[in-house]
Amino acid sequence: MKCGIVDVGSNTIRLSIYQWEGRTFKLLMNKKEMAGLAGYIKNGVLSDSGILVACRVLAGFKELLHNFDITDLHVFGTASLRNIVNTEEALETIEAVTGVKVEVLSGADEAAFSFLGATVGGGAPGTGLLADVGGGSTELVAYRDGAITSGCSLPMGSLSLFTRYVSGLFPTREERKAIRTEVSTELEKARTAGLQCDHLTGVGGTFRAAAKLCNDLSGADPDNKIIPAEEIRALYKGLKKGDQDTLKQILRSVPDRVHTILPGLAILKSILDAYQVSTVTVSACGVREGYLLHRVMGVTSHDA
Repeated sequence: MKCGIVDVGSNTIRLSIYQWEGRTFKLLMNKKEMAGLAGYIKNGVLSDSGILVACRVLAGFKELLHNFDITDLHVFGTASLRNIVNTEEALETIEAVTGVKVEVLSGADEAAFSFLGATVGGGAPGTGLLADVGGGSTELVAYRDGAITSGCSLPMGSLSLFTRYVSGLFPTREERKAIRTEVSTELEKARTAGLQCDHLTGVGGTFRAAAKLCNDLSGADPDNKIIPAEEIRALYKGLKKGDQDTLKQILRSVPDRVHTILPGLAILKSILDAYQVSTVTVSACGVREGYLLHRVMGVTSHDA
């Protein structure tokens, strides 16, 4: 069987097409649009322009699936639709314009699906800490022997921090300080606070971008997914200069992250420091695979 899973995020809207049977699945195609919905949120309201951007992208994805003769489409939203005051209005407009129904995940569900995707779908170790840094939220999950022991969703992400604090392309010293202060404050609220974990599993675009940049700088295999935490710390230190060489490096490796990579790295570095992490494994699977496994295939981490 084939189906499409769409993740309406704060930074990107992503379509993944899967073929699945029983408890196994295969990714057939990925397509993403840099929608930047967090940039359309003011005073907690997603503007009409932002809602129409989501409509345009979802209508395009729906047409693409139709061309592939795939009728099974599942769409979910995360912080971009969860952390606004006009969620119902946005969902009703999207459905009226596109015929697509969007499920808005709670922070707890998003964390659980990221965990399920990374551990069952991505083969992460059975005990450890998982972080999913998105455009509008950050999920942290501590787990032991394949079961979640604690977890939380924090209202901060690479794009939301950029939108809130950065006036230019790269944050200034003062803006970086404000970002670090908010990140530290949110991490102190985390229900995983106080844990120490030598190894971290990273999920989401910020982790993937950091891995690309680290591999580029170190000359490692571009597909390398195990990154020393010190390389990520050094990357943040080097990129915060914001000079012409920095811009060229980002445009070469992760051009679509040029404005959000530094706020995202600020979150990553704070997590690495708070939990005393030594190494990071960047998972190929995350919330979309977790959603597929649980909502579509009926698999749980306990089943696996």
